[in-house]
Amino acid sequence: MTDRQFELKIGKGTARFSIPAEQILYELMGENLQPPENLASAYRHALNHPIDSPPLSEMVNPGETIAITVSDITRVWQHNELTLPILIDYLNQAGIADKDITVIIAVGAHRQNTGDELAELCSQAICNRVRVVNHNAWDTDNMVYYGKTSRGTQVSFNRIVAEADRVILTGGVIYHYMVGYGGGRKSIMPGVSSLKTIQQSHMWAMGKHLGDGSNPLAANMKTAGNPAHEDMMEVAAFLKPDFIINVVPNLDGNITGIFTGNWISAWQQATQLVDQTFGVLIQEQADIVIASAGGYPKDINLYQSQKTIDNAVYAMKPGGVAIILAECPDIQEPGEFFDWFHYPTAFDMEKAVRENFLISGWVAVRQLEYANIGHIILVTQEKNLQLAQNAGVQGVSTMEQALAIAYEKCGTNSPKITIMPQGANTFPILRT
Repeated sequence: MTDRQFELKIGKGTARFSIPAEQILYELMGENLQPPENLASAYRHALNHPIDSPPLSEMVNPGETIAITVSDITRVWQHNELTLPILIDYLNQAGIADKDITVIIAVGAHRQNTGDELAELCSQAICNRVRVVNHNAWDTDNMVYYGKTSRGTQVSFNRIVAEADRVILTGGVIYHYMVGYGGGRKSIMPGVSSLKTIQQSHMWAMGKHLGDGSNPLAANMKTAGNPAHEDMMEVAAFLKPDFIINVVPNLDGNITGIFTGNWISAWQQATQLVDQTFGVLIQEQADIVIASAGGYPKDINLYQSQKTIDNAVYAMKPGGVAIILAECPDIQEPGEFFDWFHYPTAFDMEKAVRENFLISGWVAVRQLEYANIGHIILVTQEKNLQLAQNAGVQGVSTMEQALAIAYEKCGTNSPKITIMPQGANTFPILRT
């Protein structure tokens, strides 16, 4: 019996393990496209050759105020520390002074980013040059009301973007387990929206009635007919962003696609590259799935790591086992996530989520739904084991423990095993 050796990312390190070669069903990897040879040159070219829009240099005028949205620390993989200096220099050359530029970290309802994290996200040089601030969804005094969507969502945005002469969205596009894809409109909703707007819009990710759980239409790759996505698009349309710059990574995390211009059509073209890069067809599901979130920051906490759990479950047989490698150094963030698991039953949890919706509640509902589909094992730091258990996940500190439990749980001595080295991004599509 020949073993195959694997080394998957966890946190800022790796975990090594071996699997009998004849038991491996798939090693799921997307298409690893090559990044541009010169990122700065490719980025400037994209700014000057946008999709369905004039070049950015022709849209801005000296003296105008510019608001630039940048994703928070959980999206550090977007590499704004590399691209934001290029963008600021480009705006300077177009006549925009540093004093007229504000970078707003589009944290949505996430926690505020620290000073060190702002420097990591934007580069210390940019933090020294222009104003860099966190959005605060709870700060009602600094929100501007716009109206309601067709579904009744009350739309309010941060005053910085509401009052800026020009709004530029930056972001990255990968699959998203609630609204189909990240990027695009997410820089606005939830990015710079009020808490009430976020709560009301994200509520569409729940089923119609109490007891339905999450809405099956709110899922990876789904936009058409996905009410959570459609409401977000309506919310974003109130702001009418002037320009978008969205990037798509390759499997190594390098920026490969740069899509600029119209905030809708440029983003839609980015989603097509996501499908090409990260969507993977499979013929059958596995008894055991071993998935890495892809390392830091994708496994910064359980809340973010659930995207990996979601993808792994697509590759797993009902009643199977998913082993998730996620260090979760910040496991208790967001602070309210684990509060939802204090309810005695899943029904009670769902009822509470519907009464006071937060996306952390939806994530908690989904977490219990995964536990009903199969057995979820989390390879994580030892200090996280009890919290993992509270969330319906079996926490272990080593791959050896995880594999021993998985073989015991899956009910066969020769299980079929699928490996997902980039589980947060890789979307298994079962051919039917």
